[in-house]
Amino acid sequence: MRSFLPPQILRLVLLAVGIVATYSVGRLLLTPKSFGEYGHYRGAALHELADRPRNFAGAKACDECHSDLRDKLAKAPHRGISCESCHGPANAHAANPDLALPKLTDAACLRCHLANPARPAWLKQIQPSKHYSGDDGCVGCHLPHQPNDSP
Repeated sequence: MRSFLPPQILRLVLLAVGIVATYSVGRLLLTPKSFGEYGHYRGAALHELADRPRNFAGAKACDECHSDLRDKLAKAPHRGISCESCHGPANAHAANPDLALPKLTDAACLRCHLANPARPAWLKQIQPSKHYSGDDGCVGCHLPHQPNDSP
């Protein structure tokens, strides 16, 4: 009895069926059960993220003890920036005020103010090697909570 398909076509069809079957079995076995529960991602990820320890305290936690700085900052160009954007995660400090926040470094300032052509022209930008010299860094001349009032 003669086959109606040439052998090379039959092999290609069997190969394609094998690939589709392998993919289907792999997808069935490897796709998490919660995938697609809330859209095109793993639904259990929400619970896993909620169970992670918090690092950031939020602006309200800072405001409880530092409302005087918030009032100064409300009139300054940095008014729209969260405290933790510069000072780093403060959840441990908010829980225990005796723990000091890390010292403010130039890296915190340069994250926004390092000269970059992609940034808007109205944002003050510097080249650190040309802008200042010395070991004091940015806070040696500028007051971060009131940058316009700096000496």
